[in-house]
Amino acid sequence: MLRKSLMALSILLPVVGHAAESRTLTAHDFTFTDIDDQPLPLSNYAGKAVLVINTASQCGFTHQYEDIQALWERYRDKGLVVLGVPSNDFGGQEPGTAAQIKEFCSVNFSVDFPLTEKTKVRGNNAHPFYVWAASELGMLAKPRWNFHKYLIDPDGRLVDWFSSPTSPTSDRMINAVERHLPRG
Repeated sequence: MLRKSLMALSILLPVVGHAAESRTLTAHDFTFTDIDDQPLPLSNYAGKAVLVINTASQCGFTHQYEDIQALWERYRDKGLVVLGVPSNDFGGQEPGTAAQIKEFCSVNFSVDFPLTEKTKVRGNNAHPFYVWAASELGMLAKPRWNFHKYLIDPDGRLVDWFSSPTSPTSDRMINAVERHLPRG
């Protein structure tokens, strides 16, 4: 009996040791490229809440840029980062170059929150962050259109998602953001 127990233990020890060494991925493990072609590690935002939004300049939801900017202005000094992720994945509604996207956002909506380069958010070539987000929150939480939103807490955990029609200034969004702002 003792021999069987020792054998079982010797089989389990490498598994337990491996599990102790591995850790769960967080949003802080992913890096985008910003609109100016520079690396943008999400680890830069450790300790802050982050709202990641896939955007498009020619979408029926493009008017949300105004509310996104307002949300950013209201909460950035309290620890919120808004990250716009331009994507041409839905309806070809973000056809422009990085320079055109940046100018459009600045001129039309005074956007000054961080933007990434144009990024795939769905399909086989989706950015690893979006693959991870779908695995974390399930198939229903995957972007189905432009202006899909993910909320990340200060520890890098994905804590909520919001469909495209959800206004960035809706009570649901505001309450979620306020719940996940860093505690100071």
